[in-house]
Amino acid sequence: MQRQKQKEFYVTFQSLGLIKPLLETLASQGYETPTPIQAKAIPAILEGRDVVGLAQTGTGKTAAFTLPLLQKLQGRSGRGKDRVVKVLILSPTRELAAQIEKSVRDYGQKLSLRSTCVVGGVPIKRQQTALRNGIDILVATPGRLEDLVSQGSVRLNNIETIVLDEADQMLDIGFMPAIRRILKLLPAKRQTLLFSATMPREIRKLSADYLDDPIEVAVTPIAKTADKVSQSVMHLPADGKVNAMTKLVRTHPGKRIIVFCRTKRGADKIARKLNSENLGAAAIHGNKSQGQRTRALDAFKKGTMPVLIATDIAARGIDVPGVELVVNYDLPHVAESYVHRIGRTARAGASGLAVSFCTPDEIKLLRAIERLIKIKIPALAADGTPLPDHAVPQPPRAVKRPEGKQNSRRRHRPRRRAQS
Repeated sequence: MQRQKQKEFYVTFQSLGLIKPLLETLASQGYETPTPIQAKAIPAILEGRDVVGLAQTGTGKTAAFTLPLLQKLQGRSGRGKDRVVKVLILSPTRELAAQIEKSVRDYGQKLSLRSTCVVGGVPIKRQQTALRNGIDILVATPGRLEDLVSQGSVRLNNIETIVLDEADQMLDIGFMPAIRRILKLLPAKRQTLLFSATMPREIRKLSADYLDDPIEVAVTPIAKTADKVSQSVMHLPADGKVNAMTKLVRTHPGKRIIVFCRTKRGADKIARKLNSENLGAAAIHGNKSQGQRTRALDAFKKGTMPVLIATDIAARGIDVPGVELVVNYDLPHVAESYVHRIGRTARAGASGLAVSFCTPDEIKLLRAIERLIKIKIPALAADGTPLPDHAVPQPPRAVKRPEGKQNSRRRHRPRRRAQS
């Protein structure tokens, strides 16, 4: 894999080689200069290279692959039902898929191209009709795409470019077997673009197996948090989180708040508590219908529902400007997720707050986060007052068993997976 060198001379979208209709659309939408990921990825994609893009949410990566793919398709689509799918974009969540497809339509409004989005949770017949009418770009979640392929509603033999967006999250959800099955259905000669915030071993292997001499473009190190986020961690007992959450919302009236919770049940519990206190809140997670998730997100964007509680998976693809406070109700098991979570605030030069709750059982998770970001997060007591260093709880020490008895009572129990 080649790592592309920095190219500082790319300072405008025109210098990237984009065609006039796209430049006019970008100008009308107020975009003047490309982000770093766009400056690095767009030329490589236009050249037909396979690309591995390492970038977090909010760095402009959707436009980084959407703009050059629209350009490559312009003037090459069929008419009506003669159109065949040439570009396939896979996303881990319904919300992100819908957001990507909206970007395709927004950026391509001056081009004669068609796109559609196919995801679970909505009637499949409507999607089958859209596919029969002919499209150029298909945005999909893996599960629904496999359903449509098995029913003969879509053919993948004309795919020229496939985009795997948020690849690390597709790995977390368990989509990787489906991704490999889908890749085997595509033409051997194609362009493959893989975007991921992190690069675990399985994603590296996927890249090695299915990408041809890819260029790697990377921006914003995963260990770096946004400069204008004021971070703090509140140490409290496990049964004190709900009341602490209520007080926190009350002390930030009118602010747009995202709360991250580890489980679906926990997200619902927080939402019920806040609503019982007349503090508008809605939860989104995998057990919610698509309609419920869409309504909650729309209300949050409009400001009529100031608090959004989400699991990590459900929150992927949520890009809402003006988020002023991020709360880690539960600390994430993967330290990198902390960076993603608090990156929802302090965007576009604004400042933001990030407050994390930490119980004695979560001390080790907190230490892993601090090692990653190389920052000691200021500690607060349960009442919100600063906690001196000597009063900060320490992780429990492992108890040593007598020599020769470490394994005498070991029982093999099935591992339980936390809900997402």
